[in-house]
Amino acid sequence: MPIDPVLKVVGDRATQAQYDAAYIAMGLDQPLVVQFLTYIGDVLQGDFGRSISTGQPVSADIARVFPATLELATLGTLIGVVIGVPLGVIAAARRGGIIDQVARVVALVGYSMPIFWLGLMGLLIFYGMLGWVGGPGRQGILYDGMVPNVTGMVLVDSLIAGDWPAFQDAFSHIILPASLLGYYSLAYISRMTRSFMLEQLSQEYITTARVKGLSERAVIWRHALGNIAIPLVTVIALSFGSLLEGSVLTEIIFSWPGLGSYITRGLLSGDMNAVLGGTVVVGACFVVLNLLSDILYRFLDPRST
Repeated sequence: MPIDPVLKVVGDRATQAQYDAAYIAMGLDQPLVVQFLTYIGDVLQGDFGRSISTGQPVSADIARVFPATLELATLGTLIGVVIGVPLGVIAAARRGGIIDQVARVVALVGYSMPIFWLGLMGLLIFYGMLGWVGGPGRQGILYDGMVPNVTGMVLVDSLIAGDWPAFQDAFSHIILPASLLGYYSLAYISRMTRSFMLEQLSQEYITTARVKGLSERAVIWRHALGNIAIPLVTVIALSFGSLLEGSVLTEIIFSWPGLGSYITRGLLSGDMNAVLGGTVVVGACFVVLNLLSDILYRFLDPRST
C-alpha cells in the first residue's frame, strides 16, 4: 500500500507509542497468514471492518450505497436488453442490410467511445443546454431526503410512498446515466445476440422449418431465438455484473452515491477496509448471477422437460 493505514487512523503527528499501540490494535503485528485468516473469518460473519473515511462499519456503508448502484445498473441492463436483443435478432435475420450495418456501427461505437466522455457530453447537451434531464445526484434539492427509505432505491421508494413528483424528479436524474450504461450494455448484448442468431440460422432445423411452410417470423422469433436463450442469459448476467462493478466513472461524473464511488473514494484515501469490502460484494454478485443463470437453464433448456 502506498499509504500507511496506521497513519490514516492516528495522524502524522502521533507519537511513536501511539503509532505502535494502533499498529497492534489493528492486528498488523501478526503474520500475513494470520491477518488473512482473521479477515476471512470476520467476512464470513458479515464484518468487513470499520471504514477509516466514514468511521462506520463497512457493512453499514455498503448497505447504504449499494442500492443506488443496483438501481442504476438494473435500469441500464433493462435498456440494453429491450433494445439490444431485438436489434441483434433483426440484424442477423437481415444480414448485410441497412439494419445490420447500423447495429454493427452502434456496437462498434459503444465499445470504442469512452463512457466518461459520453457522460460529460450528455450532461452538457441534455442537462446544460436543453434541460431535458436532471443534473448530477439522485434527486434535486427539493426532494432530497423527503422520500421514506424502504429499499434504498429512490424510484421504488417513491412509488411505495405514492409520491409521483418525487418519482418524476428521481427518474429525470437517473435516466441519463442509466441510458449511457444501457448503451454500453446494448452494444455487447446486440453483438452477441447477432452472433448467436447467425449460427442458429445456418442450422439444418431452420431449413427444415422453412421447408415445412412456417412463417419467417415463427422461424426467427420462436425457433432460432428460443435456441439461443441459454447463452443469451449468460451474456445478460455478465453484462449486469459488469455494470454493477464497472459503473465507477459514470457514478463519479454524475455524483451518484453508489458502490463504485464508495470504492474509489476508499482507494484514494487509503481506506482498504472499504476497498476490500466493496470488492468482496462485487465478487459475490457475480457468483449469485452465475447461480441464477444456472437455475434458469433448467427452465429454458427444452431437453430438461
